[in-house]
Amino acid sequence: MVCSPLRALRDFDLLEALRALGRDWKRLVLILALGQILSLCITSTSVLSNKLAEWQTVTTPNFQSFLVYMLLLVVYMPLTLVRLGPRKVWLNIRKRYYWYMFLALVDVEGNYFVIKAYSYTSLLSCMLLDTWTLPCVMILAYFLMRARYKWTHILSVLICLGGMGLLIKGDMDAGKNYLAKDAVRGDIFMLIGATCYALSNTTEEFIVRHRPQYETVAWLGFFGTVINGVQMAIIEHDRLKHMIWTKEIVGFTIGFDFVMFVLYSVAPFLFRMSSATFYNLSILTSDFYGLIFAKYMFHNPITPIYAGAFVMIVAGLLVYYIIPQAAPEHMARIYGFRLPIPGDRIVSQGAGVATAPAASRDDDDSRSMARSDVSDPDFKAQVRDVGALA
Repeated sequence: MVCSPLRALRDFDLLEALRALGRDWKRLVLILALGQILSLCITSTSVLSNKLAEWQTVTTPNFQSFLVYMLLLVVYMPLTLVRLGPRKVWLNIRKRYYWYMFLALVDVEGNYFVIKAYSYTSLLSCMLLDTWTLPCVMILAYFLMRARYKWTHILSVLICLGGMGLLIKGDMDAGKNYLAKDAVRGDIFMLIGATCYALSNTTEEFIVRHRPQYETVAWLGFFGTVINGVQMAIIEHDRLKHMIWTKEIVGFTIGFDFVMFVLYSVAPFLFRMSSATFYNLSILTSDFYGLIFAKYMFHNPITPIYAGAFVMIVAGLLVYYIIPQAAPEHMARIYGFRLPIPGDRIVSQGAGVATAPAASRDDDDSRSMARSDVSDPDFKAQVRDVGALA
């Protein structure tokens, strides 16, 4: 999984890495920007969720997520039907429905358990336990995407986590009060939620490397609406009856759903261009942006240690990106998806691995599926990226 540090240090060529970075600086800027946009989205959802909790008489986390999944379904399912046609949509989902169901299930439960965790445990525990997603994503990527990490990737993760540690230390030095109503239950919920997020991120990365972004998000919206709707009807049926809809609650709910829609729409592109690991490293800066919100909304002070934490996290992202991962010989053999076959090119990228188009051996309509993928503009863009890096 990880090569020997001494051997890697001996083989490491800093000049070559810098030359590669110079050739690929536009891509680097783009994925860094996408990562920070997603980080800002996460910060915004946290702020809006807190404001909703202040104004609502009852908490309805399932209802908030339900509206997001429904919005994804309404926007992306018609687009998928128009771009691929009803027949190909049916052929695709017939082979892969259980993967989309699994993706929606772990995503729904991840959202639910994390929101519940904030109600029981302290913010400090949530910040610490949320980093559990990172090692889970790296382990899952090793088995599912056959990711091969170098010692520099492990170092970059440690640098980012060090920056996260500085953020937490800054909070403690500022005398922030971290109270917990039921720490054990909240910590367990947070670990479950972080694990679900890791499963969701890795599964979505795997799917979008094989299928168009709009199709992936459309089926996530479809199955997410069904699963979350059932869960909402069981858990929050009585709460919704007693909901008092003020203009503040309506405004915060609309804002929350819009930001989450942007998050779910942009994240697949970052997964395809980089990896789920890079995504989880990028969103560590969300706590820093949260401090900026707190400064202007609640007049909380920002000390230099917070700026140092932000610099450490960005430095870790740069280290992770400029050292390319070793290209695997093949991805995991998953029924229902195209597999790299003899003649396909597997190309190492700065923060992930891309494959040239191939048809699945177990697809009943593999030839038409392959033609559909190659004619898709999103897939053409991916292949152009692969060609540019080869």
